[in-house]
Amino acid sequence: MALPPPDPQFVLRGTSAEVHTLHFYCGGQEPDYPILFSGSSNGLIHVWNLKTRRVDTILDGHGGKSVHWVEAIYGRDRLLSQGRNQKICLWDLAEGRNTVTDSVLTENVGFCKCSLLKVAQGHWLMAMPGKDLDEVQVLELPSKTSVCTLKPEADAKPGMAMCLKLWQEPVMSLDFDSEKTKGVSGSSEEVLTVWSLDEQQNLKVQKTHKLINAGIADVAIRQDKKILATAGWDHRIRIFGWKKLKPLAILDYHTATVHCVSFSDHSRPSERLLAAGSKDHRISIWSIYNQTSGALHCPLETRKPA
Repeated sequence: MALPPPDPQFVLRGTSAEVHTLHFYCGGQEPDYPILFSGSSNGLIHVWNLKTRRVDTILDGHGGKSVHWVEAIYGRDRLLSQGRNQKICLWDLAEGRNTVTDSVLTENVGFCKCSLLKVAQGHWLMAMPGKDLDEVQVLELPSKTSVCTLKPEADAKPGMAMCLKLWQEPVMSLDFDSEKTKGVSGSSEEVLTVWSLDEQQNLKVQKTHKLINAGIADVAIRQDKKILATAGWDHRIRIFGWKKLKPLAILDYHTATVHCVSFSDHSRPSERLLAAGSKDHRISIWSIYNQTSGALHCPLETRKPA
C-alpha cells in the first residue's frame, strides 16, 4: 500500500505578508543548518535561523514594495535583493550590520526576477529586466558595467519579460541542467515543459506533463539533479523525478498560492531541505530525501480551487 505524502518538517511564521522569494545559503557557522532568506510583499527580507526556527534579522530597504528576488553573494554576509521600488540592493550583513552599501536602478516595475551567474572569482554577470518591457539588460558586478542589452527583432512582439535564467549556454528557461543540457519551464497554463538543447543550440520540446490545475509560479531542480519541485497557483507543491519527469508527490499544506520553492545544497543528501513560500504568509520546510527512492506517493489529483 502506498504511503501518504509527508507533512512539512516544520513551518516558519511571522512574515506578516505574502512570501514571494526564497534563497538558501549553506555555508554558515552551523553546517547542519542552512540559512534561509525570504522576501515578502511588504518589502521586508527575513533572515531565518533554521536551528532555532526563528528570524535572526529583518532587512528593510525597499520602501514597503514587494521583494521578489534575493541571493547571497560573497558568502552569507553579502546579499542582493530586488524589489518593486525599481531598485536592486547590495547588503552588508557582516558583524550584525544590515546596511545597503550599493544599489542599481532597474527602470522596471514588473515581477521578473534577476538572474546571477558567477564568471570568475569576485565577478558576476547579472541579467535584469530592461527599461522597455521586452528588453533584458546584462551588467557586470561589482563594477555595474553594462555588458549588453538584449532586444527582440524589429518585427517581433514577445511582450513583457516574465523570467530570466543566466548560464554558460545561450538558453532561457526557469531552471536549467547544464550537465544534461535541458531546462524546465512552467507558466499560467496547465503544462510543465522540459526543453532540450541540441548541438546547434536550438531549443526543442522534450517532454510535457499535463497538470490538473493551471499555474506554476516557480520551478527548481535540486542540486543533485534527481528531482524538481514546482510551486502551484492551486496551493500545492509538486515533486517530479528530473530524469523522466515522473510525478513523485503532491505536497498539500498551504491555503493560498505557492509563490516560490528553493532547495538547500547540503553536501549530505539526508540534510537537504525544500522550502516553499506562499501567499498565506507561511514558509513550509520539507525533508523529503528518504522518500525519493520510490516511497513518495502521488495520489490521484483532483481540482482544487485557488
